[in-house]
Amino acid sequence: MSDSETLQARVDALVDAIERGGSRLDPAVVERATRGVEGARERLALGVDHTVVALVGGTGSGKSSLFNTVSGLRFADVGVRRPTTSQVTACVWGSDASALLDWLGVEPGRRIERESALDGESQVALRGLVLLDLPDHDSIEPEHRAVVDRLLPQADLLVWVVDPQKYADDALHTGYLQRLVGHEASMLVVMNQIDTVQPGERAGLLEDVARLLVADGLTGVPVRAVSAATGDGIAELRESLAASVAGRSLAATRAAAEIRDAVDAVGTQVGAREPAVLSVTGVVDTLASAAGLPAVAAAVGAASRGRDATMPSPGPVQVHAVGLARSAWLEPLAAALPARWAADLDARVASSAQIGAAVGDALARITIDTRRSASAVALTAAAAVLGVLTIMVAALAVGTMVGDGDQYDWAQWVAVALAAGAVACVLGAAAARRAAGRRRGSATLREGRSAIEGVAHELLLEPAQQVLAEHREVRERVAVARG
Repeated sequence: MSDSETLQARVDALVDAIERGGSRLDPAVVERATRGVEGARERLALGVDHTVVALVGGTGSGKSSLFNTVSGLRFADVGVRRPTTSQVTACVWGSDASALLDWLGVEPGRRIERESALDGESQVALRGLVLLDLPDHDSIEPEHRAVVDRLLPQADLLVWVVDPQKYADDALHTGYLQRLVGHEASMLVVMNQIDTVQPGERAGLLEDVARLLVADGLTGVPVRAVSAATGDGIAELRESLAASVAGRSLAATRAAAEIRDAVDAVGTQVGAREPAVLSVTGVVDTLASAAGLPAVAAAVGAASRGRDATMPSPGPVQVHAVGLARSAWLEPLAAALPARWAADLDARVASSAQIGAAVGDALARITIDTRRSASAVALTAAAAVLGVLTIMVAALAVGTMVGDGDQYDWAQWVAVALAAGAVACVLGAAAARRAAGRRRGSATLREGRSAIEGVAHELLLEPAQQVLAEHREVRERVAVARG
């Protein structure tokens, strides 16, 4: 992926984050970030995969001849025509740079593309280079210097072209070089016309140029000796230009900086992570107690056991109690989010009044089963029947006491058995009533809690999860934009 594509993907992610964040982002932050995005987009539209190198020099330095030699074309104005034009000449290697050249103000008639099919791979090292031949910075025409001043900040590499006669010119050092302290990494000084200097004097000349640069406050600026006329040093100069092309362009650096600043601004509007969503069990406990659900379950159990009990109705729930449960559940979530996200969370979750009303409606629909246990009723009836039979058999036994002794013994044992059965039925009925009471009381409590839990899920948990999911989406898009 090219630098341009990478930066564009980051811009798209940031725009998406801003759109998703909406009112949860501070408008002032959004405005600042949007300006940064727009600036980055303008630079991306120009093509940040090009490296702009400007040849800057004074009258007679041979800058245009050097432009022609480096490009291998005779395109730039040379000689007597040079001082008469304030126009910029551009040579582009590789892909189309029309938008960039339009922005730089290079007229269509003063552009040329160097790399072609005829070049094969001989120019591949310079692919992406935009070489500019600027007007003379020391021209007597004010508009010429204005063009130079306008274009210098837009160049990735400034190649200052000097000649053996005027390399110490104050217009160069005071007017330009001394103002560029701190920008040494994007500068190169080329001593042109080195062929006019005796071989034994060339090293001293270059040392003098380096000394003047240090006096200007510039350290580490490379100095190259070349001759546009003979070609000496041109290969080394092209290697320096290729190294500049291999690095990130100034446009890409500036676009990345604008994106970074915008991302940093938006990044203040999201948390580092989303808080863990709490269980609603505590809320259900509080609301069930506030609605009197345990008392209702106990009354259902008592009624199922056959006891007389006043049957309370569940609810209504006090709004104050609901508010306490709501706040206790929300506060840990809100505390872990930025203020605007916390406010949105509070707004999206139902109010205490809404939750209380929903709980009351849900509890009104639960089943209150107070019927007596069918098995207990059956056992009670069986006990009654057995009791009657016991009495009848006992009476028979008494009536036969004076008669057959064996018959009396038989009747006596039957009566005892029937009495035991009656007692067992009575005890079984009691146990059945108790079991039914426990079962129906538990069912009432369970159904009531389930109804409250449904309300808590719908009005508390689901809205909160949605807000946190949206926060996660924005946070992740910001992370993508951060690169």
